[in-house]
Amino acid sequence: MSSPPQSSVGFLGALRKLCEGLIVGAEQRIALLSAELQEEKLRLIQIFFWISAVVFSGMMAVAFASLLLVYIFWEYARLWVLGGLAVFYAGVFLTVLLAFRRFLDRQPQPFAATISELSEDRACILAKP
Repeated sequence: MSSPPQSSVGFLGALRKLCEGLIVGAEQRIALLSAELQEEKLRLIQIFFWISAVVFSGMMAVAFASLLLVYIFWEYARLWVLGGLAVFYAGVFLTVLLAFRRFLDRQPQPFAATISELSEDRACILAKP
């Protein structure tokens, strides 16, 4: 009669250890996700700052350079200068747009480490002994 309680304690002990392992694993994955989320937030703030600075300074330079050119050629060829500036700015816009898309394509996948760890966990769980 003493064997059923021992097997029951053994089963409960194993179940308790399994639950403890799952909780510890979940804690580690959540901590990793939190660290990656913090890194992504900082990177996003940095990117926003740099984009804002580039856009502001670029727009100021373009505006004053355009005004200067139109003022210089006001009497002779203002329409040609305005048309040339429009074509030039359209080309610059397309170039910057393509460069920005390449930049975004080269960025690492967000939460890559967390996804990798979860994939390894799933593989370990599903692995046959």
